[in-house]
Amino acid sequence: MQLEEKIWFWILGVIPIIVLCFLILQLWKHNTQKKFADKPLLKRLSPNKSLFKSVLKIALICLVFACIAIAMVNPKVGTKLETVKREGVDIVFAIDVSKSMLAEDIAPNRLEKAKQLVTQIVNNLASDRIGIIAYAGKAFPQLPITTDYAAAKMFLQNMNTDMLSSQGTAINEAINLAKTYYDDKEQTNRVLIIISDGEDHSEEAAVEAKEAIEAGIRIFTIGVGDLKGGPIPEKKNGVVVSYKKNSEGETVITKLNEETLQNIAKEANGAYINGKNTSDVVNTIREILNNMDKTEFEAKQFSDFKSQFQWFLGFAIFFLVLDIFLLERKTEWLKRLNLFNENL
Repeated sequence: MQLEEKIWFWILGVIPIIVLCFLILQLWKHNTQKKFADKPLLKRLSPNKSLFKSVLKIALICLVFACIAIAMVNPKVGTKLETVKREGVDIVFAIDVSKSMLAEDIAPNRLEKAKQLVTQIVNNLASDRIGIIAYAGKAFPQLPITTDYAAAKMFLQNMNTDMLSSQGTAINEAINLAKTYYDDKEQTNRVLIIISDGEDHSEEAAVEAKEAIEAGIRIFTIGVGDLKGGPIPEKKNGVVVSYKKNSEGETVITKLNEETLQNIAKEANGAYINGKNTSDVVNTIREILNNMDKTEFEAKQFSDFKSQFQWFLGFAIFFLVLDIFLLERKTEWLKRLNLFNENL
């Protein structure tokens, strides 16, 4: 499914305003009527007044606006799945989600910066396939190799430092898991991009990098953070309440370890890139990928997308017509049927 004009979702903001105005109006009417008579007398003076119908009319108006908003967005549904030939490179992003990535020595913090970098790199890809791995003390497959960039961005934004209970930074785990991502049947160029602060708590990353190059995987590393380092904030409801401390009660200072990342990239015939400047990183990665030989592979994708706005426009007109004929007063036939338990 595709959404053509997402900006029209702002129309949905009218719905809570309508509901709020209705509640204020009902409260004002209730307080005003109390000044003239009590509830039993008001019911005798106005026996045909239906609060349920008033609520129903407001609900219909809200549905009208909701349907109009969706119609304006113009959702499109793919009606045909076809196999197409594409040329590209298989790229796996391994993103460090250890607690040290919460350090704010690079704005807004290391993890958010890593997400920004990956998003911008993906935005500049054309027909390459991508996958995502999250790792800390262990590595976890986040998204298998795919050409669905929208899905990749969705998974990317949901990544956080709480998704893995095993803390630490074991880059070797990410490299080892990445080897399983590539399809042996498709002899595509294989790239692993590791985004981390380089604080590796294992000594096996270089060994895994050597084995990766033997499997045809080139590794490029991107360092996020500052060489001077910074503390790791501990937040509650978005507010910093303290900073992470070691067993001796001293504040932990985490620093960008470029040497580790450089060594890994060197062992795997890749390159290290400092992630401070987003545009520089994107341009460097783009140049690297452009200089690689592209391999042809098959991919399934939807084609012949058809607009579905007419259904929601039709529902909007239906609800609007229904609202016009739905009077706020009780009708005789409804009173006899007592559909809404109004005679209780």
